[in-house]
This record gives sequence, structure tokens and C-alpha cells, in this order.
Amino acid sequence: MSAATATAEDEPTLLTGNKTLITLGAMFAGLMAFLDISIVNVGLNDIRASFGTPLDQIAWVSTAYAMANITIIPLSGWLLKRFGFRRYYTASILIFTAASVLCGLAWDLPSLVVFRVLQGLGGGAIIPTSQSVLFSRYPERQHGMAGALFGMGAITGPLLGPSVGGYLIDLSSWHWIFLINVPFGLFSAWVAWRHLKQPGFAPERAPVDRFGIALLAVGMVSMQYVLEEGNREGWFESATITVLACVAVISLVGFISHELETRHPVVELRIFLNRAYAAATGLNFLIGTAIFAGSLLLSLYCGTVMHYRALDIGKVFLFGSWIQLLIFPLAGRLVTRVDPRKLLVVASAGIFTSLWLNAHLTAQADMATLVTPLFIRAVGTGFGFVPLTFLAVTALPASQRPGGTALFSLTRELGASIGTAWMSTLLDRESHRAYAAITQHVDAYNPWVQEQLALMRAGPGSRLFAPDAGALTVLQHRISEQALVMAFNSGFRFLALTFLAASVLIVFMKKPGPSPDRASLDGAH
Repeated sequence: MSAATATAEDEPTLLTGNKTLITLGAMFAGLMAFLDISIVNVGLNDIRASFGTPLDQIAWVSTAYAMANITIIPLSGWLLKRFGFRRYYTASILIFTAASVLCGLAWDLPSLVVFRVLQGLGGGAIIPTSQSVLFSRYPERQHGMAGALFGMGAITGPLLGPSVGGYLIDLSSWHWIFLINVPFGLFSAWVAWRHLKQPGFAPERAPVDRFGIALLAVGMVSMQYVLEEGNREGWFESATITVLACVAVISLVGFISHELETRHPVVELRIFLNRAYAAATGLNFLIGTAIFAGSLLLSLYCGTVMHYRALDIGKVFLFGSWIQLLIFPLAGRLVTRVDPRKLLVVASAGIFTSLWLNAHLTAQADMATLVTPLFIRAVGTGFGFVPLTFLAVTALPASQRPGGTALFSLTRELGASIGTAWMSTLLDRESHRAYAAITQHVDAYNPWVQEQLALMRAGPGSRLFAPDAGALTVLQHRISEQALVMAFNSGFRFLALTFLAASVLIVFMKKPGPSPDRASLDGAH
């Protein structure tokens, strides 16, 4: 063992215990939680067919999970202080695992939605807590590798979700997309209970901020419902959406005001006064927007324009994103050897380039054309996730890191929710506008139109009873397809330019130096 490694290993850490098992447990728990987010989307059609559920109601399977997930995440820091890592983390994993079994045994849509809420409460706690466990178990000099290890688990879930889900459904049934969580959950819970140790832990005995928790729960649930269902219900044309949007604004503004004034806040918002942390968290929000909304657009593009099956869409993402499994360990080593801000510049360039390439897709795109931008985005994300997390966590003193990590995860989830709602609305609006713009130039006297109709009548239309009607139908389909392609291109272009403008936040981050905690320890020695 080298002197540097020995120094790192001897550095005091908040958690102790078998590092290898704790690392594996945290990675498996993170993998399980992230896998569940993407794998369920593949099975929605089969679940709908199994229960005979109307198309407009099946989205509640995803919405219920997201609402519970986004409510519990900001509370994780406070819950860790009150119950400690061992009890809270183990309970979260067991709740998620038990709820997964219940989801697999659900007998109708309402029962599945209730079990998904329970699963979301466990899953929302697992994601930030797994990250906190690694950062609290690894000495600060190894935080880059801790972030890389968590990132590998986090990225493997979305990477494998569509493919694994497709295979499970093809081989058996949709029930197994939930039951697959059981072995991961049991192993991770066993590791957490047997090997996580938090020396000197004293539960926080401050009064519970019940009013703050109530405001947060009402505000986050209302906001998530608006984001999930707003586009389907016509946004503010719906009385339900309008009322819930007002409830969300009032509750969340009241929550922020209350938390800044109360002596014992359930969420410590004052950490945003740290400029480096605030900048890293802001960029994390926009990366969540760009990555998740970009993935949504590409998935929809493959399905609606290219007419790929779910399994084929999964292969596109698998071929395009596998490189991240190699980049995360590399980024984990580089982040403590070079200025992390330089890695963020590389990451931002990669993400922008990939979105810009996606903004020029056509209906004749082949597999290589679809995979290449995704590959570039995967490289950018790989070099961005680790240094961004490292800059955010090291900007805070150790006592604030569990709560700071939870809020950091929350911003990524919020970015994903807002980005997908934004792109769904933009896609609908831009496709109608593009269709209207194209049809303005298509009339019966246009020579190109007459030529195309003649070709269609003489070709496929010659075998139809009404060749003229068939030719017009084919022409309308081509116009609709082109309008849809233009709408997708607009969505990718908006994401690319927004992300490029947001990259200026890198300027406000600072290169990590000795933390206050480590400086005091060094001074003591």
C-alpha cells in the first residue's frame, strides 16, 4: 500500500464497516432504484392489457411513483439525522423491496397505484442515501471514486432497464419487472443492517417540524401532478391543473419562507448560500433536464418516426450508452488529479454536441445515426456526473453533506420532471405548427404535388378501389411524418441551446481545497 493510499485510508470517516460490502450494497441499491424507473415504462402496455385499463389512466403507474419519490427525497437529510444511516437506510430498502413484491402481486390498477406510492417512498430515500453512504464511508481524498462507483450503479439501471424489461415480458409477464428487485433489495438490506456503523451517532431530539413537512408534501405532490398530467389535460384549460398549480406555488413558497425562519428546519435551505454548491446544484438541475428530456425525445422518435419496437429502442440506448461504464471509473480517478471544472467543460461540450446532432435527424436515419449522438452524450455525462457531484459535496462541511446530497438529487429529479413536461408540450405544439406551415405550400395546383399524386396513383394506389383517395392519404401521412420530424428537431434544438447557455454556471464553481473539517483535523495533528 502506498503512502498516499495509507493516508487516505487512515482519514476519519463518518461511517465505518466493511468498505467492499458497503460499496456493493450501495451500488446494488442504487441500481435497483434507478432500474425500476426505466423498466416500468416498457411494461405499461402489458399492464394496461392485463387490467383492461383505459389508456388515459395507465400513466398513474408512473405518476404515483414519481409523486412519492420527489416528496421523500428532500426529507432524507433530516431523517438520517433523526434515525441514523443504519436504521433509515435499511428500512428504506426493505420498504422498496416489499412494495416491489406487492406490485408484482397487484390485482387491479388501484392496488398497483397504492403499492407504487409505497415503492416510491422507499426508492426516493434509496437514491440520495446510497450516495451519502458512499461519501460518508470513503475518506474525502477518495470522494471522486465514491461518486464514480455510485454513478456506475445509477447509470446501469436506465441503461439496462428497457432491454431487461423487454426480455422479462417476452419470456414471462410484466409481474417480473417488479419481482426482479427482490434479490438486490435483500442483499443491500442485509449489508446495511450488518455492516454499516456510525460511531458516536446521537439521534437529533429537536422538535419535529410538522408544519414544514405538511407544506412540503402538499407542494411537491401538487407540483408533480401538474408536471405529469398537465400536457394531457391541456394545462390551464383544466380546472384541476389550475387549482393544483396554485396550491403548489402557495405551499412551496410558504415552505421556503417557513424553513428559513424556523429554528429546527426539516430541510436546511441555507446551504444554497454556498455559491459553489448552488452553482453545482443549478447545473445538475439543467443536466437532469437535458439528459432525461433528450432521452424521452429520442425514445419517442424511435417509436413514432422509426417505428422501432420497445426491445429495439432498448438496444439503441444500450449501444449508445455502454461507454459510461468505462468512463465513470476514469472520471473518478481524474477528478482529484485535474481541475474538476475542466472535466465539466468537456462534459458540457459533449452533451451540447449530441443534442445538436439529434436536432438534425431525418425519417431516414439508420442505427448508426441514432447511436452516435447518444454515444457522445454518454461520454459527456460520464465526464460530468462525477466532477459535478464532487464539487457540490466537497463545497459543504461534513455535517451538511447528507442533507446537501438529498437536495442535489432532488434538483436532478425536478429537472427531469420539468424537462419531460416541457418537451411533451413543445412536441405537441410544434408538430401542429409545422403541419400547418407545410400544408400552406401544398395545394392541388402545385406541380410537385401533382407529380407526387400521379406517382402514388400509378404505384401503390393502382391496386386500390379508389386510387385518388389512397394517394391523398399517403400524401397526408408523409406531411404528418415530416411535421413530426420537424417538431422533434425543434425540441432537441431548444434543449441544446438552453444547456449551452446554462454552462456559464461552471464559472461560479471553485476548485476544491482542504475542507474545513479536514483542515481542523490537520491542525489538531
